[in-house]
Amino acid sequence: SYVAAHVLRYKAFKNVQRLYAERLQEQRQNLMLQHVKRSIITLNPRKHLKYIVSSASGHSLESEPPKTPWRSVQQAVDAFYRFSRPHTVIGTALSIISVSLLAVEKLSDFSPVFVTGVLEAIGAALLMNIYIVGLNQLSDIEIDKVNKPYLPLASGEYSVATGVMIVSSFAIMSFWLGWVVGSWPLFWALFISFVLGTAYSINVPLLRWKRFAVIAAMCILAVRAVIVQIAFYLHIQMYVYGRPALLTKPVIFATAFMSFFSVVIALFKDIPDIVGDKIYGIQSFTVRLGQEKVFWICILLLEMAYAVALLVGATTSCIWSKWTTVIGHAVLGSLLWTRAKSIDFKNKASITSFYMFIWKLFYAEYLLIPLVR
Repeated sequence: SYVAAHVLRYKAFKNVQRLYAERLQEQRQNLMLQHVKRSIITLNPRKHLKYIVSSASGHSLESEPPKTPWRSVQQAVDAFYRFSRPHTVIGTALSIISVSLLAVEKLSDFSPVFVTGVLEAIGAALLMNIYIVGLNQLSDIEIDKVNKPYLPLASGEYSVATGVMIVSSFAIMSFWLGWVVGSWPLFWALFISFVLGTAYSINVPLLRWKRFAVIAAMCILAVRAVIVQIAFYLHIQMYVYGRPALLTKPVIFATAFMSFFSVVIALFKDIPDIVGDKIYGIQSFTVRLGQEKVFWICILLLEMAYAVALLVGATTSCIWSKWTTVIGHAVLGSLLWTRAKSIDFKNKASITSFYMFIWKLFYAEYLLIPLVR
């Protein structure tokens, strides 16, 4: 009995020792995995995985190139490029140029004054655009670590203080430029965009409207559909040309069409971000209804918009405008439907790629809008 008791104690001790060793090994593996994830998070998704971290040693298998002044400049430019959300920058610039062309009535309207007025509007709007997207990133750092880990604030390339400095500077410069220009339509466009962009993102009581799906969509619609079309058109019409405020048929069409598009962008931008939105309590339509249902709602809204555009183009009396708008919108609608049928809802890269395709359709529409007469 005495020997048997010692044998049992020895076996129990060995079992406890083995269990402790297994748990210690598991903790080490988890720490290594977290280290690898943190390393991957900081990578630029446009260049894929440039540095591969060895799980055994914790060092990269491919040594990082030496840091030179030129490389530092390249990294700084790349970080700011991602911070500025270039697809929104391109959309803002294209929309202002397109809407400004709607105010052109005759060939002599193309003048240095017109070009200067357009460039002033683009400069002030882009400064405000970067303020808005930057503030949104400052307010969503934890969410972006899940949804968009390649953004500079989420990856740690920018500190919070750096982000605050950038957005504050760009807001001040935008208002300063709008004030110096002296165009009231331009200044009010900047002011309303500032108010709605701040209320959309900033996390203070009664604000952070992005938490509420309908209000968030209305904010994006107000800026992208109403302010961009009407305010910047009036900037050219009233300030540059000195004409009375008159909303023409093409301006009304552009506002109505972009209302559909803005709602689609407001809905679709949350489809790839469903994981982070669920974790942090953002009650988007995608969280409530599911990715697939919201996706097809977006497709239906856009196809309806293209159908209306075809009708508007077919009823115009200008022959060249009729053919370009009808054919152009028919092609865009067909491309949208063909691409929609190939979406893979289980693949986030596929959904994100389709979201960027929506932005390309957005750009293409602004190439057609000046042709509507």
